[in-house]
Amino acid sequence: MAKPTGFMEFDRELPADRPVNERIKDWQPIHLHLSEDRLTNQAARCMDCGTPFCHKGRIINRMNSGCPINNLIPEWNDLVYQGLWKEAYQRLEKTNNFPEFTGLVCPAPCEAACTLGINKPAVTIKNIEYSIIDRAFDEGWVTPYLPDKKSGKKIAIVGSGPAGLACADQLNKVGHDVTVYERADRIGGLLMYGIPNMKLDKDIVNRRIDLMASAGIEFITNTEIGIDISADELKSQYDAVVLCTGATTPRDLPVPGRDLDGIHFAMDFLQPNTQSLLDGSHEDGKFLSAEGKDVIIIGGGDTGTDCVATALRHGCNSLTQFEIMERPPNERGVDNPWPQWPIIYKLDYGQEEAAEVFGDDPRQYAILTRQFSGDDGPNGVSVTGVETVLIKWEPDGSGRPFTELPGTEKQYPAQMVLLAMGFLGPDGDLLNRFKIEKDERSNARAEYGHFQTNVEGVFAAGDARRGQSLVVWAINEGRGAAREVDLWLMGETDLP
Repeated sequence: MAKPTGFMEFDRELPADRPVNERIKDWQPIHLHLSEDRLTNQAARCMDCGTPFCHKGRIINRMNSGCPINNLIPEWNDLVYQGLWKEAYQRLEKTNNFPEFTGLVCPAPCEAACTLGINKPAVTIKNIEYSIIDRAFDEGWVTPYLPDKKSGKKIAIVGSGPAGLACADQLNKVGHDVTVYERADRIGGLLMYGIPNMKLDKDIVNRRIDLMASAGIEFITNTEIGIDISADELKSQYDAVVLCTGATTPRDLPVPGRDLDGIHFAMDFLQPNTQSLLDGSHEDGKFLSAEGKDVIIIGGGDTGTDCVATALRHGCNSLTQFEIMERPPNERGVDNPWPQWPIIYKLDYGQEEAAEVFGDDPRQYAILTRQFSGDDGPNGVSVTGVETVLIKWEPDGSGRPFTELPGTEKQYPAQMVLLAMGFLGPDGDLLNRFKIEKDERSNARAEYGHFQTNVEGVFAAGDARRGQSLVVWAINEGRGAAREVDLWLMGETDLP
């Protein structure tokens, strides 16, 4: 594929990001673009490796490796190298409904599995993917998909995140009438309100949603199933229902002082911020502001990073991020070989910004929160500090997998604490309203590959079924559920 000697001739190159001191003053996208000739050089690095590992998603040692939606990566790399951009787009859209989303927010497990990554920096798959779809929109190649004929079947999808949108897109292509219900005021779920605008521009999300609406998909916002419409009513009105509500129940931190004012779940911070930004550039003040505050973020994942970047743009006084795990090594360990996801230290965009503003990576590793302290404030007793202790990952004999290190106790000042420790499962009482059986993690019980729940005609996909995961896995599940719904309704299916 591509140029046989390209991987030896060209080094890995990514486009630059906007300068930190410029981008933290606004909410605009942070990434810049490579020129076409430099992109062609990057595509040329794709090897004729015989057995590509990049385009087959799997879980290795509980970590993602390869592309869960089986993108035809070597094929469209070769086409980009040849300058055949429209053909590259045609390959890309065969497997990925939304490459503009994955090209921006996916952590790129495909690159972790790139054969070149055994001994050299991997091919820049993610950036090439986004460049293909970006050009496709610019050239007018992306148009609404209008089915040749209608099936007469009606399907309701609950939740408009990546799983719900992918499911809707696929079912519409085979002629079903699809209605997507969203309890928020805008369509997009996680894509709209879970990811900040500088990481995923909402104009990009709305552009895709407008295309889908033009193709005949109906979107209904501000509607919560079980409250505005009953589960029984929904089932009676539609031939099939697909639950794609995500895993939105946040993991809590039940330590002394948890009820103090100023301690918030991450999404209670991120969602109103984006909503207020979109409603009127934050002029309504309907968001939690970190301006002038000492901010502690507990949790080291993507959501924590987004909280870091958002608090910086508010103008926080200081910022510290707690990570209970140990600091990753600078290089791969011998117990973390290719094609596993590389567990190595890196600065994500938020930490890079914090380091520029405050002089260092804001993360504190192997640290445990013991309790919160507080004092009288305008809304009651407000948080004023966080008491911590360092830990070592060795069992302490009482059942905990770590041991506290005496003498390492520390008090951090804080007027805002954000809990970004992941998610446990679907929130609310939705599954109970549908009488859906749950698995041991409180997700909808539905076998992967079939997606049927215990209730006839009701399917589940995405994080609501598998638990917290990646956008690309949500797309995988939405596409898979669409195929199974079509097969169940029609007795056969042409969907992949």
